[in-house]
Amino acid sequence: MQYDTIIRNATIVDGGGTKPFPGILAIEGERIALVGNENADVHGTRLIDATGCLLCPGFIDMHGHGDLHVLGKPGTDAKIAQGITTEVTGNCGMGVFPLPDDPKKRDVLSRMAADILGSYPKAWPWHDFDSYARYACAVGMYANIVGMQAHAPLRIASMEGTVNREATDRELSRMVELLQLSYAQGAAGFSSGLYYAPCMFSNRKELHALLTETARQDRLFAVHHRCEGNGVLDSLAEVLDLAKETGVRIQISHLKAIGRNNQPMVPRMLDLIDSYANWGVRVHFDQYPYLFGSTSLYSLLPPDFLRLDRDDLLAALEDARERQRMREQMLHPKGWDSIVELCGWEDVSVMHVEGRPELKGRSIASLARESGEDPFDVCFDLLKTGPSVAVMTDITQSESSLKAIMRHPSSCFGTDALYSGTCLHPRSTEATTHLLTRYWKQSEVLPIEQHIRRMTSSPARILGLDDRGMIAEGKVADLVLVDPDALPEGSGIAMVMVAGSVAWEGGRTPHGMRGRVLRFRNG
Repeated sequence: MQYDTIIRNATIVDGGGTKPFPGILAIEGERIALVGNENADVHGTRLIDATGCLLCPGFIDMHGHGDLHVLGKPGTDAKIAQGITTEVTGNCGMGVFPLPDDPKKRDVLSRMAADILGSYPKAWPWHDFDSYARYACAVGMYANIVGMQAHAPLRIASMEGTVNREATDRELSRMVELLQLSYAQGAAGFSSGLYYAPCMFSNRKELHALLTETARQDRLFAVHHRCEGNGVLDSLAEVLDLAKETGVRIQISHLKAIGRNNQPMVPRMLDLIDSYANWGVRVHFDQYPYLFGSTSLYSLLPPDFLRLDRDDLLAALEDARERQRMREQMLHPKGWDSIVELCGWEDVSVMHVEGRPELKGRSIASLARESGEDPFDVCFDLLKTGPSVAVMTDITQSESSLKAIMRHPSSCFGTDALYSGTCLHPRSTEATTHLLTRYWKQSEVLPIEQHIRRMTSSPARILGLDDRGMIAEGKVADLVLVDPDALPEGSGIAMVMVAGSVAWEGGRTPHGMRGRVLRFRNG
């Protein structure tokens, strides 16, 4: 029988947890038409010899921040080059819609987004999820995206004056209305970053209302919870209690415990998650495969100062008495994660500060030793000019903790890739090859079929992507060919297909942008 494409001599890892098996795959149009044995009498317009390679479903990045990066900018092939054919955007409560008409509010959102999402060189021409999705498809994307409704834009669009406070009942009602609109347009869920301003200022009443609506429409709640350090167990219990009360499906973002002294909490965290699952809470979590993270340098500052408008914050950073208050709160935090207290200045390094490229890779401690200044003052001086992009890395966890989280059956793969500045965390460009090299080839934390399940069918099921995440007849042909022998060199992704078309091969994107916005459909 004749098909568009035949892939022969592959070792198929189907995404469902089945052990790898030799086989042949036929593609007709956008879908997989046949999965059979090598003796099948089939022919194709194109024949691909996959000898020595694993054939997997396209990888799904459960936690990305490519909301602006995907919009056709140079270098946006970083995800497809990793074999990632679908990315979930709008995470950690930070997104780009709804976009208010008020220019001041639009400016607040774009400045707030810059540290995590980066910038976009054109004026944002969308106003809601639907118009954003249509624009994204028009400019072109290499990979598919699934859009979450982020919490911060809801607050900015709905609240008057400062958003770094509790919302009024009227403002909360407006948030729910805007959330309903995004769901009607196909957003897959609601995300919040309770660690970050302005989401950290939401109270239980606000979260309960937004999650009740999310549960009513069977969408997903993805959350960067309030504390990943000393208070991690109470913080997890807060969001799991909300999920239990409202019935919402919950995805805990980049699960980890921050700080050397908190690594023994990881088994207790996993036990806590299991206990809620046993009570009927539908809970999963994602993880990036690195011991060190990356986020905004501003996030080191205490909540009392993050609630300030930017001009007032910069004035505080210039004031010696206010600096002393910041220092005391960062050394002795109450109810929030102070990375400085948890990790120390040696483990906090500059990734990119606008206008200071010479600082790349330097720890705050080393900069302090070099200048003879206090490390707190070094940090405050970096921020006092108000750089729009100030990103750091921080060593947060241990290898044994990372592996324990990875082994848990409810774990999913995510990159947590950031796109602000010119220097990127390696998770933005090589997370999949690093995962498969370090945690399969070099140290088999899991067999290959379980790694691939966590990267494909498991996130697809959580997101309601019924026609993706598996190699099976009738599924969309989002596919990845992995060359295991080339993984240690970082070139293990031999070929990537999106909807039956080759999107990455030989280190390039030969056939343009095939990505789509995958909208959630009830029923």
